Amino acid sequence: MEAKYDRATEVKAFDETKLGVKGLVDAGISEIPRIFHHQQHLTSTAPNPPPPSSAMTIPTIDLKGGVFESTVTREIVISKIKEAVERYGFFQAINHGVPVDVMEEMKDRVCAFHEQDSDVRRKLYSRDNTKKVTYNSNFDLYSSPSANWRDTLSCFMFPDVPRTEDLPEICGEIMLEYSKRVMELGELIFELLSEALGLNPNHLKEMDCAKGLLMLSHYYPPCPEPDLTFGTSQHSDRSFLTILLQDNIGGLQVLQDGCWVDVPPVPGALLINLGDFLQLITNDKFVSVEHRVLANRGDEPRISVASFFVHPLPSFRVYGPMKELLSEQNPPKYRDTTVTEYTRHYMARGLDGNSVLHQFKI
Repeated sequence: MEAKYDRATEVKAFDETKLGVKGLVDAGISEIPRIFHHQQHLTSTAPNPPPPSSAMTIPTIDLKGGVFESTVTREIVISKIKEAVERYGFFQAINHGVPVDVMEEMKDRVCAFHEQDSDVRRKLYSRDNTKKVTYNSNFDLYSSPSANWRDTLSCFMFPDVPRTEDLPEICGEIMLEYSKRVMELGELIFELLSEALGLNPNHLKEMDCAKGLLMLSHYYPPCPEPDLTFGTSQHSDRSFLTILLQDNIGGLQVLQDGCWVDVPPVPGALLINLGDFLQLITNDKFVSVEHRVLANRGDEPRISVASFFVHPLPSFRVYGPMKELLSEQNPPKYRDTTVTEYTRHYMARGLDGNSVLHQFKI
């Protein structure tokens, strides 16, 4: 007879190793623990996505390094971004101004952090969100129904820039350099998004959309049973905007028209997607789209760095649909909220595949 499954005890035991999923892989396991099993994998009747079609390709947009030869050129780029974020919620940015060598070093150093000696990693392992830097596996380990096959180094890089000595020695310097470049890119994208809404270029920045930057450096080790779990389960981001750096392994999928669509990495590109807060303040004009990462089927780890434009907590600025976009024909669809309140709902729920935005609908 099968032993009784006590999820809470198994979650606690896994967490107390302080070694994350990488520790399980290093131990040479051939079967993943039950805490990582996802019910939808075990009972899935969802249709497979249709063959990829041109209508389902995430657009690639040339940002011209942020330098536009003319007003016409800028307006063409804004038009492309507007179409992309209204239809897909995502786009691949090329010529974005972040040097390729900085991107490559960031990926290399993140990988090195996660693959350094277990005793070094264990010292940083924590769920204390008051710490500047935390390393753990699954921020929602205790609240979500199933764990995901990934570990994460987490740090707020803005508005309070960490000191080099507060960051892991193996990747601290490049984290500072890369995040500075991402802030510059984010500010450019917020300008272009403001103009796409017919507003002043500084409108979203003046609303403090670019005030905070949370950097999550993910490590997705090879998984011995990839059909039973996810790298990251279905979710939307709680940010205003997310900028994703990923390696060439792939596995990211975006939900489009009820089907999961692969988002293959584009060499040298950064993937841009809008978060829940931008959907809320634009009153559904722009969309925050559900996405997920499949468990890693390969032999090499997948590395990604997600930079979220979101305020550190506590943050009590009130956000609701922008008055400039509302009319009798377009009344507010969401009630006002704060980043603190929204995040509390988001964290309590975990990545369970249900958008928290629904809870704020009027």
